[in-house]
Amino acid sequence: MQTPDDLVAEEPARARPLGARAGDAAWAVGEQVAWVAGLVLAVSSFTAWYSGSGDFTLSVIGWHTGVIGKLVFFLGLAVVLVVALRRGGIDLPAAVPESLLVLALGSLATILVLVRVISVPEEFLPADGRAVGLWISLAASIAVIVGGLLRASEEL
Repeated sequence: MQTPDDLVAEEPARARPLGARAGDAAWAVGEQVAWVAGLVLAVSSFTAWYSGSGDFTLSVIGWHTGVIGKLVFFLGLAVVLVVALRRGGIDLPAAVPESLLVLALGSLATILVLVRVISVPEEFLPADGRAVGLWISLAASIAVIVGGLLRASEEL
């Protein structure tokens, strides 16, 4: 038999703030990493990827390296868009988790940047080497993958 002292008053359920969802705390770290890395990846397409010196100084930004430089920009923009849609309350279909999409975009960006690290376009061969912007692009694309992995680990 229970006495009134045995009964514990239940705490009322707390309502979540408007726009908040069950996984918001879990997504916070992966979301922030993906957002910042996607933004850096998009901006790094407008930094110097190749540089050289001689009779004149040569500096080639990623945007001017052909289709790959433009794709890297749009992949970074797509990562930022996925995170912005999630924060805005728009969810992707259940068949396409955000973490999987961020991982795929980061992997594709990493492959494209690695192609430019390994292969300098023929028209830019007077360039002595790779500039810091190319390495920033590579680091940002890997950071996008890390952001996707952090989100995927929190979903489990």
